[in-house]
Amino acid sequence: MSMFCFQCQEAAKNEGCTVRGMCGKKESTANLQDLLVHILKGIAVFGERAARAGLPVRDEALFVMRGLFATVTNTNFDDDRFEEWIDRGLKTRDSLRRRIENAGAAVPQGDLPDAAVWTAPSPKDFPIKAKEVGVLSTPSEDVRSLRELLVYGLKGMAAYLDHAAVLGYRDDGTEAFLFRGLASTTRDLSADEMTALVLECGGFGVRAMELLDRANTESYGSPEKTHVNIGVRANPGILISGHDLKDMEELLEQTAGTGVDVYTHGEMLPANAYPAFKKHDHFAGNYGGSWWRQNEEFASFHGPILMTTNCIVPVKESYRARLFTTGMAGYPGCPHVPGRPEGGKKDFSALIEAAKKCDPPEEIETGEIVIGFARNQVLSLADQIVEAVRTGAVKRFVVMAGCDGRQRTREYYTEVARELPGDAIVLTAGCAKYRYNKLDLGEIGGIPRVLDAGQCNDSYSLVFTALQLKEAFGLDDINDLPISYDIAWYEQKAVIVLLALLSLGVKNIRLGPTLPAFLSPGVAKVLVENFGIRGIGDPGEDAAAMMAGE
Repeated sequence: MSMFCFQCQEAAKNEGCTVRGMCGKKESTANLQDLLVHILKGIAVFGERAARAGLPVRDEALFVMRGLFATVTNTNFDDDRFEEWIDRGLKTRDSLRRRIENAGAAVPQGDLPDAAVWTAPSPKDFPIKAKEVGVLSTPSEDVRSLRELLVYGLKGMAAYLDHAAVLGYRDDGTEAFLFRGLASTTRDLSADEMTALVLECGGFGVRAMELLDRANTESYGSPEKTHVNIGVRANPGILISGHDLKDMEELLEQTAGTGVDVYTHGEMLPANAYPAFKKHDHFAGNYGGSWWRQNEEFASFHGPILMTTNCIVPVKESYRARLFTTGMAGYPGCPHVPGRPEGGKKDFSALIEAAKKCDPPEEIETGEIVIGFARNQVLSLADQIVEAVRTGAVKRFVVMAGCDGRQRTREYYTEVARELPGDAIVLTAGCAKYRYNKLDLGEIGGIPRVLDAGQCNDSYSLVFTALQLKEAFGLDDINDLPISYDIAWYEQKAVIVLLALLSLGVKNIRLGPTLPAFLSPGVAKVLVENFGIRGIGDPGEDAAAMMAGE
C-alpha cells in the first residue's frame, strides 16, 4: 500500500485508506502528515524534559498544537506547506534540545526515540522516512489502536487550544499534557497505562473546551437566541466557512462600508449568535448547509470564500480562483491569506476587491434558523426546563451532536429527529445539526425542540448543561439524568469530545454512523464493556429505546 490512514469516519471499507484518502488526500500528503506528527512527537519528548528543567516551552507548545491541527482531516492538502512545517519542526526540536543541554540537563542519546533524533539532509528524504513512521509502524494492533486513539484525541484538543490561543487564552497545564500524551506514544507502555492516558486526555479535553468557551464569550459576548436569515441580499458577498471567530471579527471589520455583505457557511453559522458580530449591518446571515455540500454551494455563491480551518473538500474549478485559505487550512492552487503580523491583523483586501467584481449570491433557500443556545442562554431557561421535566412536558433530552458527512447512512439522524416524540428535546453542537435543524419540530412551552449550542468547538456548553441539570435534580450520577447520547462523528475534534464524555463517566453512548476503524477489536471490547459504547441501529427502534432510557 502507498499510504495508510484511518483517522476519520470515512476510512475505506471502515478499515483504512491505502491509495488515496476518501477525503481527497493524496498519498504524498498523507505520508507528509505522518512524518510531521512523528517530528512533533520528538518535540514533545524534549518539551517534557524542558518543562522539568524549568525552561519555558510556550512557543514550542504553540508549534505542536498548530502542527497537529494542520493534520486534522480536511484541513490542509498542500504538500509544500507540510514540507515547510517538517523543516520548521526539525529546527524547533533541535533548538529545544540545545536549550536543554545548555541548561545543564544532559539528554542521553540512547534514551531517545527515533522521533527525537532523526535528521533530514533535504526534503528529498521526507518521503522515504514518512513510509517508516506511519500508523502501521506499530505492529501490535491493540497498542496501535490505543496510541492512535490518544493521538487523535490530542489532535482534536490541539485544534481547540489553537482557537483559544488566537484570542490570547492559553493554559500551561493542558499544553503540558499535550507534550506528555504525545511523548507517551513513543514509549512501551502497558495497555492499562495507555488506557489511563486516553481517559486523562478526555479530562484535559473538557479543560480545553472550557478555555475556548471562555475565550469566545469574553471576546465576543455570550451567544443569544437568534433567528438567522438563510436567504440572500442583493449585494455581492464573501462567504466564511470553517471555525475561526477571530477571522470572522477581522473580516467583518474590513468589509464594513464596502458594499460587500458577509455570510456564514457550515460551522460558522453560530457566529450569527454573538453580540459582537450582530452589530454589523452587512452581516447578512447563513448560506447553505453542511461542509460536504460546499462544491454546489460555493459555486452558486458567486463571491469569494474564506476557509478558516477544516473542513475543505476537493476544490472544483468552478470556484477554485475564489477560494482563499488561511490559518492551518490550505489547498494547492488556492490563494492563502498570511497570518497576523505581530500586533496586527490579517489582510482580507484581496477577497474584498474580488467580491466587488462578483455577482450577488444565488438564492438556494429562504427562511430562518433559530440558534444561540449555548450555556448562558440555556442557563437563563433553566427554571423553565427543570419545571418542564418535573411536570412531564419534557420526558427526555437526546444529545445528537458531532459531525455531519457525505454517507447516506447519516440520514439516520434526520429520521431519529423525526421519530422522537413531541416531549423530547434535541441538544446539539457541531455540523451534525444540519441533518435536522431545518425541520419544523416545534416547541415545548416556548422551548425549541432543537437547542443548538453552536460549533463542535462549543461542545463545552453541552457538558455544562448536563452538569447543571445533574445539580438541579440533586443527582449523584450523570447517567441518572433523562439524557441519551446519539453522537455522530467524522474527524478528530469529535474524538476529543467523545473522550471528554467518557472522562466524565457518561455511559451508553450511541456512536455512528460506524464505530471508528482505528478501534481494534480488543480496544472496542473495553469501551463496550466499561462504558456501554454501541453502534447505531434502526432510527425508530433507537428513538424508542432512548426514550425508555436504554
